[in-house]
Amino acid sequence: MREIAVLQRPAQCCAPIASEDLSVQEAATTATLFKALSDPNRVRIVNLLATSGEAVCVCNITPLLDVSQPTVSFHLKKLVDAGLLDREQRGVWAYYSLNDRAAARLAGVFRFEGGAG
Repeated sequence: MREIAVLQRPAQCCAPIASEDLSVQEAATTATLFKALSDPNRVRIVNLLATSGEAVCVCNITPLLDVSQPTVSFHLKKLVDAGLLDREQRGVWAYYSLNDRAAARLAGVFRFEGGAG
């Protein structure tokens, strides 16, 4: 049986929104992450993984959403490609977990220095 290594591509992110010198590239990178989170099902998936404390099988994610399995897989792929989730293959099942480094960097987007928040 072939095992596939865990993909760990943390989101390349992000200058704080309040940064005075936000570049075009930094803005585009931040926008990519927000696009990955722009669907309510993707937000629910991230919420599930953020609160689970462990990797979750795709077979356990699908019944929690009111969409088909291929749609769940589509959403998971978008989140993995954005670097927000890690994917691990265990036999025939894929397990997903929140990429903690990416989540921490994303949280830093809303860090306001000075009196702005």
